[in-house]
Amino acid sequence: MKRLLSGIQPTGIITLGNYLGAIKNFVKLQNELEDIDFLVFIADLHAITIPQDPQALRKNIKSLAAVYIACGLDPSKVHLFIQSEVLEHAELGYMMQCIGGIGELERMTQYKDKKKRHVEGVTTALLTYPCLMAADILLYDTNIVPVGEDQKQHLELTRDLAIRFNSKFGDTFVVPEPYIADKGARIMSLIDPTKKMSKSDPNHKAYIGILDDINQIKNKIKGAVTDLDGTVKYDEENKPGISNLMSIYSCMTGLSYEDIEAKYNGKGYAEFKTDLAEIVINEIKPIQEKYNELINSKELDEILDNGRDYATYLARKKMAKVRNRFGIGRKIK
Repeated sequence: MKRLLSGIQPTGIITLGNYLGAIKNFVKLQNELEDIDFLVFIADLHAITIPQDPQALRKNIKSLAAVYIACGLDPSKVHLFIQSEVLEHAELGYMMQCIGGIGELERMTQYKDKKKRHVEGVTTALLTYPCLMAADILLYDTNIVPVGEDQKQHLELTRDLAIRFNSKFGDTFVVPEPYIADKGARIMSLIDPTKKMSKSDPNHKAYIGILDDINQIKNKIKGAVTDLDGTVKYDEENKPGISNLMSIYSCMTGLSYEDIEAKYNGKGYAEFKTDLAEIVINEIKPIQEKYNELINSKELDEILDNGRDYATYLARKKMAKVRNRFGIGRKIK
């Protein structure tokens, strides 16, 4: 049986853009792939490469787990766990630093981008976290890693480190392959449809949070920027506002843009937005209800405990072999 692994950072608010662009495809993946051992972890160690409020981070970790399950992640098909609760992640991450090179890490595009943004200075972890990312993958003999454009470089480094370790110390790690998932919808800001929807937007009207109040969601959609033409027509260049709302409508209903245009032929934006608000609310409301059931429940802790125990079992077996190959500690007979 092959193993697939993916990590998600506990970054706080999950937006409608995250849901339509990533989470729905993630849930689809668990249902489509057969004979796969599926591991998903909350990447809290990666989150602390930049300063975090400890109480907020701890809250976000459990909240993210509850959101993903509420959105359809099935604990009977997926092992869900928290990265920091499996200590071997950090141990193997350090070992990967020991065989990685400064030049390799400095060439990472995300490091260069983050270095520009954090002008007050960067932590060493912002440079070395791709080694931890490699450890996350190699620790479980992962065969398949879902990747987007921004993660391809990290997976290539992971493959290089695995091959380098195997060459020097003997066959130890599976060299993972990328899985290019279906590209999710790119949902734009409701206020400035030329920019991607983002939870970090200072204008809260620009994005819809999965856990937003239902009336807030309705008002945000009704107040979304469109144009003066009043025609429901998909034209990303000349009508970005209504085109963005049509993308949401299409993702939620499965209707094509042509179907939506025909349905609202001769009708104005007000009717379209009212219908869209109902469609979004009808999908989000059950998610919120499930989330509220889970967030402070024993069920959520049991899911995370079971995921941790399974991941720990795999990780300990792998690290016993890695330590012996590396030559550290006493050899376990």
